[in-house]
Amino acid sequence: MSGTETGEFLLLLATLFGLTFALGGLLEKVRIPSILGALFVAMVAHYTPLGTYLTQPPLNDAFTFLAQLGVLFLLLFIGLQIDLQMMKTLSHDIIWLTILNTAVPFILGMAVMLEMGYGWVLAFIIGLTRMPTAEAVIVPILDEFQLIRTRVGQFIVGAGVLDDVIEVFLVALVSVWIGNKATGNTIGTENVILQIVISILIFLLLAWVSYRWIIPFISDWLPRRQSNLLLLAILVLFSFGGFSEYANIGMVVGAIIAGVLLQPAFTKMAIVGEQTTQTIRAISYGFFAPVFFFWVGLSVDINGILDAPALAILLYLAGTIGKLVGVFLMVPMKKLTTREAWTIGVGLDARMTTEIIVAKLLLDAQLIDLHLFTALVAAASFTAITVPLAFTLLVRKWGDQLRGVTQQPTGLD
Repeated sequence: MSGTETGEFLLLLATLFGLTFALGGLLEKVRIPSILGALFVAMVAHYTPLGTYLTQPPLNDAFTFLAQLGVLFLLLFIGLQIDLQMMKTLSHDIIWLTILNTAVPFILGMAVMLEMGYGWVLAFIIGLTRMPTAEAVIVPILDEFQLIRTRVGQFIVGAGVLDDVIEVFLVALVSVWIGNKATGNTIGTENVILQIVISILIFLLLAWVSYRWIIPFISDWLPRRQSNLLLLAILVLFSFGGFSEYANIGMVVGAIIAGVLLQPAFTKMAIVGEQTTQTIRAISYGFFAPVFFFWVGLSVDINGILDAPALAILLYLAGTIGKLVGVFLMVPMKKLTTREAWTIGVGLDARMTTEIIVAKLLLDAQLIDLHLFTALVAAASFTAITVPLAFTLLVRKWGDQLRGVTQQPTGLD
């Protein structure tokens, strides 16, 4: 960007931050997380010249990069907060939750597409977009209500990470399908899936070696100061975030794993580790989280619901109802209480990035029409509005009980 464009960009960000600061104070008075002020401000800005400037090159490129960097730092902090012992205890239940909360939305999504007259292949692809969770949308609110280290938080984060693996295969599948349609080729899917599996295995091996030897060695290289530990955190974050993105696993997985890998080094440094954690939190929630929610808000397109109301609403309901039904199946299995099921089901309904990325790939390849593309974007946009608000209301009502749940659930309140 030129000097003038940089100045414009900074002034536009200053305007968004100023409006968010003002609105955040009002939201806090009614016990709504102030971070949602960034989302609401950007949603309004979407229909003003300010939003137009930020969504056009070259400002859009810089803005998108900051938003992606925000996701990295937010999920690094979440990784540092993950209770590994609790996660290990809940691992079997988290796998069950992931299976159920992805299978049901997938089936409903396919059913909607088939009912609307679309073919089986496209119905399968769109059904897959009902499955993943955009945990970056919900984790700031989890942290705001001090729920990350609770059963609810561990279930949402754990299932969200596994969802991201599904997201990798989803994007790969769509990319290969588009390539085959364009070239008339009928092979290639197996090779892509094999490459992804190999990448995941290499990533896991690298994570294990780093956890056991590399990070402990590096953490002792420099004096135990907050600035040095922060430098180590950024090194690990960018290394694993970059490698996971380069290997098509997704930087979200890399960021969370980076936080988990850094836990022993932070714990070993005691007060310095705690101070550095709070510094990362301040950076993440003071700057990067608002920028990320600005990006989400500017991506929201409410007009899409008006342009394709029936299909947009049906796709939204397929995902939302599917997530809730899938999670509630855990209640009769004695894995969750009813309150936990409502809260987790709403939290896992956050969808944004995968839905829009896949829709854009399909539209650019002329495999879907503008009508379906608009409906997909509108359905994703609606969850960006409803999920944070609904989740906030549930936690305001049941927050104390959710934070105090430590015993095994009975399926009852």
